[in-house]
Amino acid sequence: MIQRKRVPIRTARYETPAVRRPIPQRPAMPAQAPVNGNPRPVENRIEIKKPSGDAVLKVIPLGGVEEVGKNITAIEYGDDIIVVDMGFAFPDENMPGIDYVIPDTKYLQDNKKKIRGVLFTHGHLDHIGATPFILPKLGDPPIYTMPLTAAMIERRLEEYHLKGRSRIHVISKDDVLQLGAFTIRPFRLNHNIPDCVGFSIKTPAHHMVYTTDWKFDHTPVDEKPAEFGKIAHFGAEGVDLLLSDSTNATKPGYTLSEKDLGHTILNIIKSAQGRVIFATFSSLVSRLQQAIDAAVKTDRKVVIAGRSMIETVEVAHGLGYMRIPKKTVITAESAKKLPDNKVLILTTGSQGEEAAALARIARQEHKFIRIKAGDTVVLSSSPIPGNERAVAAVMNDLTRQGAHVLYQKILDVHSSGHGNQEDLKLMISLIKPKYFMPIHGEHYLLVAHGDLAASIGVPRENIFLMDNGSILEIGKNTAKKIDAKLASGLIFVDGLGVGDIGEVVLRDRQVMAKDGMVVIIMQVSRRDGRLVNAPDIISRGFVYMKGAEDLIREMKHEVRKVVETQNHKPHEANYTYIRNQIRDQMGEFLFQRTERRPMILPVVIEV
Repeated sequence: MIQRKRVPIRTARYETPAVRRPIPQRPAMPAQAPVNGNPRPVENRIEIKKPSGDAVLKVIPLGGVEEVGKNITAIEYGDDIIVVDMGFAFPDENMPGIDYVIPDTKYLQDNKKKIRGVLFTHGHLDHIGATPFILPKLGDPPIYTMPLTAAMIERRLEEYHLKGRSRIHVISKDDVLQLGAFTIRPFRLNHNIPDCVGFSIKTPAHHMVYTTDWKFDHTPVDEKPAEFGKIAHFGAEGVDLLLSDSTNATKPGYTLSEKDLGHTILNIIKSAQGRVIFATFSSLVSRLQQAIDAAVKTDRKVVIAGRSMIETVEVAHGLGYMRIPKKTVITAESAKKLPDNKVLILTTGSQGEEAAALARIARQEHKFIRIKAGDTVVLSSSPIPGNERAVAAVMNDLTRQGAHVLYQKILDVHSSGHGNQEDLKLMISLIKPKYFMPIHGEHYLLVAHGDLAASIGVPRENIFLMDNGSILEIGKNTAKKIDAKLASGLIFVDGLGVGDIGEVVLRDRQVMAKDGMVVIIMQVSRRDGRLVNAPDIISRGFVYMKGAEDLIREMKHEVRKVVETQNHKPHEANYTYIRNQIRDQMGEFLFQRTERRPMILPVVIEV
């Protein structure tokens, strides 16, 4: 049984291809020693026979092109495969009891000997969250990523007792990786978490650019904008295929800069008369830094609520990616001794998640924190599609208790980490790709991104809108989406079970959640197959037994009729047939009486 526990942050050690070293502390990260004026190459130590330049490049999105989340892409050339990201998605309201949804990676499992490494673009869970579930099935291939992402992946693997199974290679943005036939060059992009990179990926015959989640921010929180020069250089080299983020493909203009948002956050905290409760995603390191900076400037102490946010802050601060003055962060108990206008609470739950700290605070179930009249609650995120009702429920609970709630529709308290239309067009113009494949978004967002590409000169026939499991093949002078499609179903994670919950079980849960369940227990004589006693009826989620005596009485009568119309020869009672008849006929009977179809479970006990 897997046991999960919190592990205190400490300096982690990872392998690099040449030496072992701790994750360097930022900003004192040593520069990579150049070789003949070029960035230092990082090579995979597996001896691989490189294919000729005639091999076909296959790009296979196994997740992330029919939804926002669950990102994973396989890139294959000859006998070599590299994988980009391993993310999960959160379940929607039609998936009762499911914790996470992960991609179907059967194709990679069948070809795991070809996998030369896994590249991770950044540390958000929709890009690293499925790592503990997928990596062991692929033979624990080596990981290549930036320092913060490496630490967050290690923390996630450690939670599932998988730490140390895969070598984690810490790279810099100036490294060159040689993984089999692939030559890979990272480049820095802006998002809302540090160490976000895209990848230039070359084979002997092709050049593709994978951009991940990104935006262009000229004034980011860490003061390190995207590498425009490197991006333009890739375009000048010639790019066959560009894969680019489609999340904001329907939003005009440019994305709001994090610096502009920082001024808004500071003004909100400065003007608040009472406590400020600031809710956002736990992994938005840049946003957390802005809130802490504003707290320091307004002489407030900071309380951090929510396990995932505490872990993120520990990791980011331990590696130097967050600047937190001493004695700034205090416990919730200590905060009770301070005036309300001296307290800022950072919390998870901006998406209305039932188990998150903000939801528990709103329901008055949090162990230490209660809402007070005069509190200002800031929801610094946009609701993920499908979460709007959950967010509204939390806001209702907060306002009923006297809190003043600020959210995106009434004030710019969130800056997206994804580029708007003008950013997306600029990326395409810089890269100048021959072929274009929008990624990361619902299908309508991919269509909108494709339209943007066409509007600035990419031929329509060179724009490929993909589905999860579809395959794009690129030859020397051609590209096509082939008819074959790989398995791309949803794999559900429920508790400790991975993949054992299928569509049938999920459908049963939906039926029980909608119409309830009725259990019919029948004691049947072994001698002649007749009922020995009146059947017992148990209702769960269908009707209240004490308030439906007449219906229960009718049900018992109908059950007796069904059983006694069967052939009752000694030792020949067909109990399977009886159960099926009870299920069918009682289902029809209950629908006629109630217009509901509960799940019916007949139980036959032979006596």
